[in-house]
Amino acid sequence: MHRIGATCVIFLLPLLVQAQVPAIPVGPAAPSQRADGKTAVPGQHALEASDLESFFDGIVPLQLERSDIAGASVMVMQNGQVLLRKGYGYADVKNKKPVDPAATIFRLASISKLFTWVSVMQLVEQGRLDLDTDVNRYLDFQIRPAFSQPVTLRNLMTHTGGFEEVIRDIIVTDPKQAVTLRDYLIRNQPQRLFPPGAIPAYSNYGVGIAGYIVQRVSGLPFEQYVEQHIFTPLKMEHSTFYQPPPTQLRRLPSEGYPTDTEKPPIGFEIFNPVSAGGVSSTAEDMGRFGQALLNGGEFDGNRILKPETLQVMWTPQFRSNDQMPPLCMGFYETWRNGLHWIGHEGDLVAFHSLFMLEPQNKLLLFISFNSTGSGNKTRPEIINMFTDRYFPGQAKQAFVSLPRNELTSIEGVYRSTRREDSTRLKLFSLFQQRVARVDKMGVLHLSNAKDLRDHPIKWKAIGRDLWQEMDGQQRVFAIRDQTNRIVRLAYDFPGVQSQRVPWYEHKRPVLTALVGALLVLLAVILAPVVRQARRMFLGHRPMPSPQLGTQWLPGTTQVAALVWVILFAALGAALVTLGGDDAMPPTSAWDKYFVLMNFVTVFALGLSLFVVFSAVRTWGRVKLRHITKVKFSVVAIAGVYLSWFSLHWHLLGPVRF
Repeated sequence: MHRIGATCVIFLLPLLVQAQVPAIPVGPAAPSQRADGKTAVPGQHALEASDLESFFDGIVPLQLERSDIAGASVMVMQNGQVLLRKGYGYADVKNKKPVDPAATIFRLASISKLFTWVSVMQLVEQGRLDLDTDVNRYLDFQIRPAFSQPVTLRNLMTHTGGFEEVIRDIIVTDPKQAVTLRDYLIRNQPQRLFPPGAIPAYSNYGVGIAGYIVQRVSGLPFEQYVEQHIFTPLKMEHSTFYQPPPTQLRRLPSEGYPTDTEKPPIGFEIFNPVSAGGVSSTAEDMGRFGQALLNGGEFDGNRILKPETLQVMWTPQFRSNDQMPPLCMGFYETWRNGLHWIGHEGDLVAFHSLFMLEPQNKLLLFISFNSTGSGNKTRPEIINMFTDRYFPGQAKQAFVSLPRNELTSIEGVYRSTRREDSTRLKLFSLFQQRVARVDKMGVLHLSNAKDLRDHPIKWKAIGRDLWQEMDGQQRVFAIRDQTNRIVRLAYDFPGVQSQRVPWYEHKRPVLTALVGALLVLLAVILAPVVRQARRMFLGHRPMPSPQLGTQWLPGTTQVAALVWVILFAALGAALVTLGGDDAMPPTSAWDKYFVLMNFVTVFALGLSLFVVFSAVRTWGRVKLRHITKVKFSVVAIAGVYLSWFSLHWHLLGPVRF
């Protein structure tokens, strides 16, 4: 549960920059001819039901045990034939209810977006929507203007609408807190951080806008539209966007486990906006949807899209470089061993899913887990090991030698283009910054970038500004502006990039100064405590008298120090509590805490003015010792820094955001 500073139009140009590097062959290993005349590839297993079941029986139970996952549902198909449809573990741990891939409903989160985009393209086929028209034309409220450019449906489908992240009320478990799609979009409209079409910043809000447009133009509630125009034609009888599901499906959803499987389940996660993450479905139903897509938009005689429409949806629309996987129309590609998987993943607090197609080989791979422990390694392990087993390849890493200054130009501090920048949650981006450095051997290191073994990933250049994992196939592309300065990094997931952080927001100096300021104020608090303790426990000793020209800090300064320390201690505790993968996103229930934070912050800012005033006064008093003046000034500087920090990182701000 994936998170922008000041943006300027110079970021438009890097999208036109393409690295001039030779294509790196990443494809199947050299084939050989078998005795029976069929082509064999060294290390390749036959993609057949018996081998496939052995493969998944070997890996999925191990994942469930290792990552404390209650259950999983799996579907693999090729050429319209089911090769594996199987449930693992439990849908309900307490009642020992096993997962049934045909009937157990899993929450698929962002895989919902594919149904939204199919709905949009159905209306495009009918001439009722235009992908390149201002979306405000279709809305009964307005997307606020920015950058003198309208947002279009094509921007929304490629996550280039420029919206900042918004997660308030994105997940609730109490149906009484649920809001309509329209109300959610109006209440939570985010700021625009980038010009439309310029920079990818994955946006649930943007998909929410698209879903509401489907609702407005079709005249049907979004949930009903998808049911009538996708689920019913494909006979997806155990799928729904209604949250919670309708009565006839109410007993079928799997429980979701947010912390560990021995604790109570989270309850039904209601996702807002519904069109971005509200779908519930089974492995069998997702097989029907996938086969319709692989069959040119038709399944069992029922068509949901024209073949040419689907071809447009699978055509690359946005990417940083032709050596990197692209964003298509709502779908994104994942590359491995020459296979171009296309589809989507999805994440809620408890549920984590993968839905991928490989059109060239008519492949469908679906898996969904129902516990938080599946959030990191499980899906990459599945798709990587599946691809390596049945479509083995040799990644020929043609590393190149480049001048040292070319290599080190990537060094710096970066943050995600998907983040909140105008709200209180901007603070999270401070802790999520990534440092890029190049060692003396020309190897690129990115902090917090680890492989499936939890080893740091090492990258080497395979072309100008293009880097590849030394022991794998992941890539990084560095994007330059018109001054030839690297300003962003692109990764294998094309929906998000990393943007260079301005110097005054670098994590290390900012947090170092923060700790230093708090230590100064903590000393201010402890000084009178130490003096009082000395009086109590060492009363038989004479108290040291202050030297001539020495002045104790006034009570106002001590109160200011106490308020600041309490505020940041509480904030630190909240960040630790909310930083886990299983933490619920903020809801309106948090408002009372934000009101309290505003009150305390304003109080601390007001007291800091007195601290600064006291420090300034000391320098006009000739009889005071120089050390006293320095002491007052250091405390004042600490107060000023904490004031800047609170304002810049939005500790003080609107209650609703």
